[in-house]
Amino acid sequence: MTAPRLAIHDHMVELADTTRCRLLAALERQELTVGELASALQLPQSTVSRHLRILADQAWISSRAEGASRWYRRHPLLDTDMLGLWELVRSAMATSPGVLQDAARIDAVVAARRTGTQAFFATASAAWDALRTEMFGARADLAAALALLDPALVVGDLGCGTGVLSAALAPHVAQVHAVDASSAMLAAASGRLAAFGNVTVTEGALEALPLPDASLDVAVLMLVLHHVADPVRALREVHRVLRPAGRLLVTDMRPHTHERYRETMGHVWLGFAPEALGTWLREAGFEGMHYVPLPVDPAATGPALFSCTATMVPMPALVVA
Repeated sequence: MTAPRLAIHDHMVELADTTRCRLLAALERQELTVGELASALQLPQSTVSRHLRILADQAWISSRAEGASRWYRRHPLLDTDMLGLWELVRSAMATSPGVLQDAARIDAVVAARRTGTQAFFATASAAWDALRTEMFGARADLAAALALLDPALVVGDLGCGTGVLSAALAPHVAQVHAVDASSAMLAAASGRLAAFGNVTVTEGALEALPLPDASLDVAVLMLVLHHVADPVRALREVHRVLRPAGRLLVTDMRPHTHERYRETMGHVWLGFAPEALGTWLREAGFEGMHYVPLPVDPAATGPALFSCTATMVPMPALVVA
């Protein structure tokens, strides 16, 4: 049952007190705590709290808790009578010296907040990267940036390994097809990806993908192309499973001299220069290559990486005489 609506003269009683009017004007100007209101209006906190309770009981103000503080503001949904009455009161007191002084002190309170924030960053700037990593992880920024992806995308994580990338992509896209030639890697990937209902995990080689024609919007080759003996053949197979205007992302190593990788990790290629990769992509039916060297992580011990994107060029249809 809806509570009975107060008559306008009842609201007039609530606003008959100058302190409550000053509080309401302050909270219309800025969301504030009890302590900030007491400082701005130069009143005891007990007085501020008592009047806030009256205003809150009659829905002139609303509040929210954040940590150990409670923040107050003028209620955003005053009824028609309350809003009309408040506009009259506010207009009458707008130029009074007390209200103008309150406004100036509120501005000073807000400025002090900003000063506190600036002081923190002035002292923490040198250690901010380390502090943010400690608090939120090494690349929380990149994890958040994945939300920019089109949620309707169907993505192939081709050469998915243990499924780290698939797990990062899955919350942001419609479907992820995780494919790898190693059954051991796929066992690890299956465990990691079991919680995602929009991820399939399938065994298959990059040169013979277990996916239908034109089934992906985006194909990702993350640190896998250097294992492939015939990159053009693999890239043509990726072209087959992409939809018209589908996009390819290749991330791999820049040219390096770590010959031991051939024996210890089965690398076929010691990185890729943009000229060679561009030639292969064109042969496989891609255009618009964009090759970007990635920043080097000081803690990383491996070769520098690059990121390369390209767009599928639809193959011409066969004409039967």
